[in-house]
Amino acid sequence: MTGRPPRDETEADRPTGPPTPVDRLYAIVEQGLCTGCGICQSVAGPEVVRVHKVANGYERPVVVGDLDHSTVDRIYEVCPGTRIEGLPDRLVEGSTHIDPVWGPWRRIVRAWAADPVVRHEGSTGGVLTALAIYLLESGRVDLVLHARPSTTEPTFGERHMSFTRADVMAGVGARYGPTAPLVDVGEVLEMGLPFAFIGKPCDVAALRNLGRHDPRVDQLVRYMLTPVCGGYMPPAATTAFLGRMGVDPSEVTGLRYRGRGCPGPTRIETADGSTEAHYLDFWGEDESMWMLPWRCKVCPDGIGEAADLAAADTWPGGSPTREESADDPGTNAVVVRTAAGLELLEAAERDGALVVERDATPEEMSDYQPHQVRKKQAVASRYLGMLDEGLIVPVTARLRLDELAAAMPAEEQARQREGTRVRIGQGKATEPRPEAARPEVQGE
Repeated sequence: MTGRPPRDETEADRPTGPPTPVDRLYAIVEQGLCTGCGICQSVAGPEVVRVHKVANGYERPVVVGDLDHSTVDRIYEVCPGTRIEGLPDRLVEGSTHIDPVWGPWRRIVRAWAADPVVRHEGSTGGVLTALAIYLLESGRVDLVLHARPSTTEPTFGERHMSFTRADVMAGVGARYGPTAPLVDVGEVLEMGLPFAFIGKPCDVAALRNLGRHDPRVDQLVRYMLTPVCGGYMPPAATTAFLGRMGVDPSEVTGLRYRGRGCPGPTRIETADGSTEAHYLDFWGEDESMWMLPWRCKVCPDGIGEAADLAAADTWPGGSPTREESADDPGTNAVVVRTAAGLELLEAAERDGALVVERDATPEEMSDYQPHQVRKKQAVASRYLGMLDEGLIVPVTARLRLDELAAAMPAEEQARQREGTRVRIGQGKATEPRPEAARPEVQGE
């Protein structure tokens, strides 16, 4: 599917004839499905597609060279805006449990980083940070590809390769701003070194998609790890938050979204000092206040079904309270999906990198992450609303979306479908076409 142009174009403005390769690529962006992961640049090459910050504040692909249909076909095959699949069948072994909501799992535990510094500095209980360090120091991988705070855009993240504990610790804390961790994953694969990847569930889905076309992914990416993800904040919403805090966005030199406790303070750095806010001041008191990109609102997999292991927050009801979070050292719920993930968890516990408190259940996960349950149940109906409006509907597989939708009352399915149509009609699924590349972008 190629999609249709944004709704604010007039009939006279709309192109006639078959869509060009540029139209097809930009349809993903214009229909709000781009996650900003950067894999399109890696597939097409930076001389053809370059991901960079565009007028609306997001990181988006901009065509800078000769783009052809075959390249766009490959992008549609790997882009997590157009294809999202669960764990490959070959990784779902006989002893794997399949939960309707939480998908394949070998073991679910409550755990945290054994190193108290890692636990304190990392998001939640520091499990993903501890595992990254363990993978490097045990020699299981030569590098970890993940995100760290951007060195050029303080509210963004950027892709980073870590080779040491210090490298990993430089990237602690969640990244709730635009981040493109796969922007040059082809070059990382070209290095020929075994590595682990830590990224959002959509990033992991993109890397799994790439693995169907590039055998180096299976050969070299030894572990794929992810946080359970509720979405990230649109740049405009981050700017509004800074305004509420009395901070000029142009003066921000650093933004630490969370960590140093669970969730820990949101800390804004400027040349004149720092300002701190509570996690709830940033996101809002409850889910109804979350500001999310359209793609996150129609996400079929915020729980990391394609990963070897996913780590989540453990707040009953899905959100911290101001009183409870002040001195919370942090505990992760860890969903282990594959044999590789299970061996890693057990080895990390045995060798003192993780503390496993106890086993947990899918029912506990649903208590910790009720928003994931609601979204997972609603996605199939939301996709029908997108289809009604002639938009791109992502290809999905092994996510049980129809089964989950069928478990909802028919009237709720209809409400989700119609609500999606209304929001599309209001332009909430629409982004502007990325601007043509500036001259300095092409030479970066």
